[in-house]
Amino acid sequence: MSLFQRLFFGLCRLLILALTSQGSLANCDDSKEKTIWISPRWAHPGEDVLIKAVSPDQAIDQIRLKVEGQYTLLSVESLGGPPFSLTAAVTLPTASNITIEALAGDQVIGCQKIGDLQEESRSGSSEWNRGTEAFYSAWVEQLFDGDTASTLSFKSLEPVLRDPQRNFLYDHLGMDEDRSLPARPDCADLPYYLRTYFAWKIGLPISYRACDRGTAHRAPHCSQATIDHRFTKGAVAATQFVQLMRTIADTVHSGSARTQFSDEDTDFYPVPLDRKSLWPGTVFADPYGHTLILARWLPNDSEGGGRLLGVDAQPDHSVTRKTFWEGNFIFAKTDNAGPGFKAFRPLSHEDGHDRLLDNEALLKNAPVASFSMAQSHLEPDDFYATMALITNPQGLPPEVAFEAKRRALIEQIETRVTAVENGESYQRQHRGTVIPMPSGSKIFETIGPWEDYASPSRDMRLLIAIKVVEEFQRQALAHPELFQLGHHAKETVKNVISTAYERSLNEDHVDYIRSDGSHWSLSLRELIDRKSRLETAYNPNDCPEYRWGALPETPEYETCHRRAPEEQKERMEEYRNWFKSTQRPPR
Repeated sequence: MSLFQRLFFGLCRLLILALTSQGSLANCDDSKEKTIWISPRWAHPGEDVLIKAVSPDQAIDQIRLKVEGQYTLLSVESLGGPPFSLTAAVTLPTASNITIEALAGDQVIGCQKIGDLQEESRSGSSEWNRGTEAFYSAWVEQLFDGDTASTLSFKSLEPVLRDPQRNFLYDHLGMDEDRSLPARPDCADLPYYLRTYFAWKIGLPISYRACDRGTAHRAPHCSQATIDHRFTKGAVAATQFVQLMRTIADTVHSGSARTQFSDEDTDFYPVPLDRKSLWPGTVFADPYGHTLILARWLPNDSEGGGRLLGVDAQPDHSVTRKTFWEGNFIFAKTDNAGPGFKAFRPLSHEDGHDRLLDNEALLKNAPVASFSMAQSHLEPDDFYATMALITNPQGLPPEVAFEAKRRALIEQIETRVTAVENGESYQRQHRGTVIPMPSGSKIFETIGPWEDYASPSRDMRLLIAIKVVEEFQRQALAHPELFQLGHHAKETVKNVISTAYERSLNEDHVDYIRSDGSHWSLSLRELIDRKSRLETAYNPNDCPEYRWGALPETPEYETCHRRAPEEQKERMEEYRNWFKSTQRPPR
C-alpha cells in the first residue's frame, strides 16, 4: 500500500470516528428491537416524560437529547444488568426536531425521534422480541427496587403500581388508568398479572393456558394456548385489562408453572442456570406450588456477598421481596413437578400470525434464554451449589456465607410475623367466627379465608429454612468450592461457622403481637427449640401465642383465649408428619 493510500484510509477512519462521536445513527432506526422507551405513550414537545434506555447485553452510559443539532446529557438513574437500563426524567423542549439517544461510550446504540412516536403509538409495539423482553425485565427490576438492606413488603401489588417512582408505566396511556386499578394477585397469578399489565400498557399480545394440577405421579398437563390480541389494536381502557386479567386468574393456578421440563404445551419453559439467562422477571416454580419472580441481582459489596432477590405474593395478597436461598426458593426432585427457573414461552409473529415457540425453536433462537433441561439433572444440593457460584463466582468466606443464611432466615421469620398478625386482624373483625379447615392436602391449596390467613405452606418453608441453617456446617464441608477457605483446615471452618451460629441463636430475636396487643420477644434459640410446636401452628383459629409455640400455663401463653376446635386439632396432629419431614403430601 502506497503512502498516499495509507494517508487516505487513515483520514477515512478518523472521519468515521468523528461521525460516531458526533453521535447520530444514520437513520435513527432501532429496527425491530427498540432501545429507547418513553412514557407517557403519547409524548409531545413541552411535556414532562420519563425515558428508559434498555440494552440486553451492553452497558449504557448516557442518555442525551439532540435538539436542532445540539446535544444535552440527561441526569440518569441506573440499575444492574443484563439487561442494562438507564432512566431519566425530562421536560421535552418545544422544538420540531427532537431525538433521544442512548450511548455506550461514544457509540450511539439506540435512538428515538419524538415525531415517530405518534404513528407507533396508535397500534402499540405489537411484538414480543428481545427488545421488549429486555424492557419488561428492566420494568420489573425498577418496580421492586429499594433499600436492599431491609425487607420490602406491601399489603398488595396496588401500592407498587400506583407509585410513579417505581412504575415506569404509571398512567402511561394518559387515562388516569392506574388510580383505582385492582391489583391483588396471589403467588400463581403474580407473573401473569405483571406480564399482562405490561402487555396492556405497550400494546402486546398475551397468551395463557388452562392446566390441570397433575397427580401424585405426574406433573400438570395444559391445553391449547389462548392468544389475546386486544391490546395490539390501540390503547384500551382499564376495564378491558381488568376483564382479561379476571379471565386469566380464573384459568391459571399453582400448577401452571409446575409443568414437566420437556413439555411444550406450557406457558413457561426451563432456562439455563447462568447470569445471562436469569433476568429479572424470570419465574421460579417450586415443586409444591409456590411461585416467585426474580427481581434483582446484587453484586458483592461492603455488607457481604452478592445476592439474588425475588418477589412473591401470598394468599392474603401481600407482596414481599425476598433473598434467594434454600428457605425461600425450594428445589426438590419429585414425580409430579418440574421445579426451577422458567421463562414465559415467547410469542413469535410470522406471516401475520402469532405462535408460541416450541422447545426446538427456543434452542436455536430464543429472545432471552434458550430452552434447557439442565435443571432436571440436578440434585437439590447441586442446584443450590450452582446458584451460589453464579451469585458469587469467587466464593465467600464461610462466616460471610453464614451471615447471608442467617439474614435470610430472619427475613423469613419477619414475614411470618406479618402473616400471623393478618390472621389475627381478620379474627378481631369477625369475632366468634371459626374458619373452616380443609381436609388432607387441601390445607395447602384451597380458597377463602383459610387460604388467605392459614400458613401451612409458609410454616413448612420456615421449618425448611431452620433446617438449612442448622445444617450449614455440613454444606460448607461438602462443597468447599463455594467458599474462600484460604489456608484454613476444615475443622477451622467448622468452628468459625459454629461460633457464628451460637452467636445468632442468642442475639437474634423476633417480636410478635399477642392476643391482648402486647409484644412478646423470642430469641432465635427459643424459636428453634419450638420446632415441633411449629408443626401444628398454622391454623388462624388458634391464638397467636399458640402459633408462635407458647406452652399453656406460662406467662407468655396467659393472654391466649382462643383455640381451634378439637376436630381441627386432631387433624393437625394427623398431618404433623408432613411438617416434621418437611415433605408436602401427594395430591
